[in-house]
Amino acid sequence: MLTPLQPKSFQADDASFAIVASLYNARYVNAMLRAAKAELKRAGASRIRVLRVPGAYEIPIVAARLARTASESPPAAPGASRLARRSLPSAIICLGVILRGQTVHAAHIGEAVSQALMQIQLQYLVPVIHEVLLLENEDQARARCLSKSHNRGAEAAQTALAMARIFTRVPS
Repeated sequence: MLTPLQPKSFQADDASFAIVASLYNARYVNAMLRAAKAELKRAGASRIRVLRVPGAYEIPIVAARLARTASESPPAAPGASRLARRSLPSAIICLGVILRGQTVHAAHIGEAVSQALMQIQLQYLVPVIHEVLLLENEDQARARCLSKSHNRGAEAAQTALAMARIFTRVPS
């Protein structure tokens, strides 16, 4: 049973967000993308960068490049740190939909993406929000992507806002 989406009161503050979204299964991913952007904007985020990739399998390499850029950027000069932080993502949201077929291919893709996204956030210490959904059928996709009360894109944005806030409190 799906739990209805609960409104959160997180604010974006000075956080910057990147969204890496698959073009494959566009109907569902586009709905999650719209919901994620709307949730971030509702929280006051003004810096949202969207990068589209062909499919779910391509999401991790773009997320890794974004995370590497964020983690390897030299500290900004005193007084310029706020401006310098603006272009780097405080969190990376990954959106995709994988529908199972008659072979195990979807499971292999889902597992590879999940493992890669976990490794990226651990290696670069940048929150990577995983909403690359491996679903059994289109009914599940409609329930999780097209529904306003259960949209996983909005949930991903709420998680990204929460992690960006937490990371402002955790020393690097």
